[in-house]
Amino acid sequence: MQARRLIAASVALLSGTSWGVEPPWGKGETLGEQIALEKTTVCADSKGHYVVIAPEEKTGSQLFYGDGKAFVQVAPPPFGISGTSFLEPRFFNKTANSNFRGTDYRVFSSVEYDKEKQTCDVRCGERTASFKPVEPDEAVKLLKAAKYEPNPQKFVPYALLRDTTGKYYLVERGFAPGDEKHFRVHVGPKGALKLQEMKDIVSDSEGEIFSTKKGDLRLVVDKDVAPTWIEGAKKKVELRVVPLTENLPMIYNELGVYSGARLGTPCDDQ
Repeated sequence: MQARRLIAASVALLSGTSWGVEPPWGKGETLGEQIALEKTTVCADSKGHYVVIAPEEKTGSQLFYGDGKAFVQVAPPPFGISGTSFLEPRFFNKTANSNFRGTDYRVFSSVEYDKEKQTCDVRCGERTASFKPVEPDEAVKLLKAAKYEPNPQKFVPYALLRDTTGKYYLVERGFAPGDEKHFRVHVGPKGALKLQEMKDIVSDSEGEIFSTKKGDLRLVVDKDVAPTWIEGAKKKVELRVVPLTENLPMIYNELGVYSGARLGTPCDDQ
């Protein structure tokens, strides 16, 4: 049960609400769409990177990021977190609150816009990059002409386990809404995990079995039964659950699975 609770908590952190690629201003033709455009701020740096802060009913704001010609929607944060913040495990902010109402803010970055001072900064962990607001008329033209694409992430961590020799077992699930039951398994030492060829997935009230060409990874609900990796009929290796939320920076920066991946955040190019 403990393993399942740890996984559930981690999935909640990594899960945003469902979203679409259509921006809130649509084609900018109706009165409502024009109002959305007027409430949208575009910021740019000197290197051709743009951040869009658009209105959103539930969180107040939603973010888009791109090169001015194409934008991806930044994955929305979990409920209760400002829409100008986003999960960014590659950049760690050790000075942030590690447990504010159950959320570890050390792995969240943000876009910090001050309308009065006309400043717009992208904070990635403890690093800050200066952007400048784009003039409203120019911003509207840019937003209408740009195309909007899905967030580039395909998979996110679902569970992480380790044996006594330092070999890791990373289970990923599909990132986009509707793909949550699409799983992948990577196995290997830190920095050299290899994607396994999946054969079957079993998921029920007793736990989960991820069958690969080389073996079965068993995650069980019973707290008295440890997760195991089984090869053939004899080799059985007990595994330790490694909590995702406390180890996201290590997962994204050290395991090697996400090396060079774009997460569709304003920190992709920082």
